[in-house]
Amino acid sequence: MIDTWFKDDLQRIFAQHPVAIFIDESGDADFLLKSFNNDCTVYRTNGQLEELEAKYRMEKTLQEQPTSGHKFLVYTQLPKNELTFVREYCETNGCIEIRYLQNYIKDKVHQTLNLNINMPKDELISAAKVSVGKDRTYWMDLSHKGASEIFDLGKELLPFVHNPVSYATEKYDAQLRETFYRKVNELLKQDYIDKPASTLAGEVVTAMLNGLATNHCDKTLLTVYSNWLDSISYRDSFGPYLAKYTLDVSIDVWKVKPEHPFRQVDETWLKEIGNKLAHKTLSKSETTHLLPRLKQRHQSKQAQALGIVFWDDIIVLLQFDPKDMAYLSSFDECVEFYKKHFCALDTAIRNLYTEFLHQRDLLEPFQELYKEHVAVFLDKWFMYFSQYQENQTGILQRIINGTDKKTAVIVGDGVAYEIAEQVARKVKGNSKLIKQSILADVPSETENNMSHIYMANGVVEAVQNKREKYLSAQHPSTTIDYIRLDEVNDEARSGQILICTYKDIDDMGDKLNNKALKYFPEAIDFFAVKITQLLNSGYAKVYLITDHGFVLTGLLSESDKIAVKPEGNHYIDERFIWTSDKQDALTPQLIEVKKSYKEYNYLYFARNMNPFKTPGLYGFSHGGLVPQELVTPYFCWEKEGDGMAELPVTIANKSDLASVTGELFQIKLKAEAGTNELFSLERKVYLVFFANKAQINKSDIFSVKRNGKLDKEYSFDGFDEIEIQLLDAVSKQQLDRALVKKNKDRDLGGLF
Repeated sequence: MIDTWFKDDLQRIFAQHPVAIFIDESGDADFLLKSFNNDCTVYRTNGQLEELEAKYRMEKTLQEQPTSGHKFLVYTQLPKNELTFVREYCETNGCIEIRYLQNYIKDKVHQTLNLNINMPKDELISAAKVSVGKDRTYWMDLSHKGASEIFDLGKELLPFVHNPVSYATEKYDAQLRETFYRKVNELLKQDYIDKPASTLAGEVVTAMLNGLATNHCDKTLLTVYSNWLDSISYRDSFGPYLAKYTLDVSIDVWKVKPEHPFRQVDETWLKEIGNKLAHKTLSKSETTHLLPRLKQRHQSKQAQALGIVFWDDIIVLLQFDPKDMAYLSSFDECVEFYKKHFCALDTAIRNLYTEFLHQRDLLEPFQELYKEHVAVFLDKWFMYFSQYQENQTGILQRIINGTDKKTAVIVGDGVAYEIAEQVARKVKGNSKLIKQSILADVPSETENNMSHIYMANGVVEAVQNKREKYLSAQHPSTTIDYIRLDEVNDEARSGQILICTYKDIDDMGDKLNNKALKYFPEAIDFFAVKITQLLNSGYAKVYLITDHGFVLTGLLSESDKIAVKPEGNHYIDERFIWTSDKQDALTPQLIEVKKSYKEYNYLYFARNMNPFKTPGLYGFSHGGLVPQELVTPYFCWEKEGDGMAELPVTIANKSDLASVTGELFQIKLKAEAGTNELFSLERKVYLVFFANKAQINKSDIFSVKRNGKLDKEYSFDGFDEIEIQLLDAVSKQQLDRALVKKNKDRDLGGLF
């Protein structure tokens, strides 16, 4: 605020004269010059020659530019009686004379605020420097609370510890820096010793972390900590400090606040809970008492900022009540229970595998808990498995037959139901989601299941292109585009149906096994982005389906692998066995399915999630009969609100466009809304032109008014057949479409 007072004094001179003299005998007030920026030209003079030069330059400018409004400030530390060439300005214009800065400050505080400030000189000057840019509240706080309020350490400490050297040197002059350092030392309850800024910053952070570890953190330091992790600008500097800190192993980890930054504490909690699980000593009442604390830790913004996100998965496992599975009485109930309740356990264990697969002591008890829940559920699942009936065959044909809107279908490979649930959480925009499921054919592997998705005849076709040709042949009047999901963009496409394939999850899982886990979150985000993009690109519906799911083996011991020796010609995969001959010796241990494929006639499956003993790596697999592999997503996002109150606009002359003579054709648009007041008065639309499935042109945006008509003329541009789509200019929703065909019959001018 001292800058405001000084400017006011200066403006009183400038109101009458273009030149002002500032005498600062102590030199303590030169910081005030920084307040002016480009408001006036400042000359520093400390002798006759400098005075003369300043006077010459000022007078020359005033003579040459008398109406320019230039203002000049001469700063000097010489007393008035020692001035020579600029003294006349003091006598005629008046000057600002500050002999003792502390007295100037006290006088101004008293005059403007009616407050008396009693502080030592150095602290008072420091307070004045800090007051620059602040309002009267600052001085009122100083008056009541004393020197402790010179610096708001809750705000100043964060940028200081973030970059101690640059902040201390750029923010403060030497005097103010020392005062700041003294106040920091007072906060830390230690004597002031001149030391490097980085050393003092380290002491601040150590005190903060010690306080967090013992749950006795100073209020100011707690504020700094909270703001630190909440700040995008400063957050990155916290990690290096934390990495250097050594946590006292003697602390009571259960007394540490849930907002703490110590992963070591989290892992100690995890280990203690795991030990109780392993020894069956974690009672229900203890779990009930424990869960609120774990939820508090999970919900803390500090844990989220530090990437400690696994507590949500632990909570899911601990909260799950296996007693709910006792009431399942049919296969359909098992499927619904899996979708609504159990698949959340699959997400949880997948996340824990990703986080702790190389920390066996932490992971193993929770994997065992998961396996216990799986065993109970699979007992019910296989009890009713005779009721299983796949409904995957011909699903794409059913989707195409069931829609008259522009529709996109994402056909994923290995997108487990739980993965689809995570995708659904991240899809943005205004859409309605209908979640259903498809039961995959067996064995649940890509070649078989992809064939069933595309082909309704039950034939297993290994070549993707041939599957697509089959599907297109079943719908000769429907234009179907086939692309990879990564090719999706904002551009309109000719087809009414868009099939997007995405194989990354299955490819990564098969090739990388456990190493693929860290890439799954990226794949989930990718799905969500592309679904959102498709909905925003004019597709009224977007489906997500897949060929099969997957199981994860996690921590696998040799005893977990199922060793079998089929007789005769056979093939053993990680999750199923093909045999030419019936294997009575493998049942009832395994489930038998009679099915012919190549030279094989029988399939055998495990009644659990364990793999058959095969060469190669383990971790990610599919092909078996458990719900994680067979229950696949059938999710449909449908845009809501599109066109509800919008004016209906159509292409009125479709029949004429079917046979056009000449190079030009006319598109007639109409909007027949009648008297329906629900519809808007007009609608902005545009046309997109396609030839050979490629976009060849796009019109400008134009408006069609209620009950209005609009004619637009276009050229074939060398094409014989053009598809035209009428799209809403805002939502990109397809309103209508037409096929324009050139009539090649020549006009014979009445010769016949």
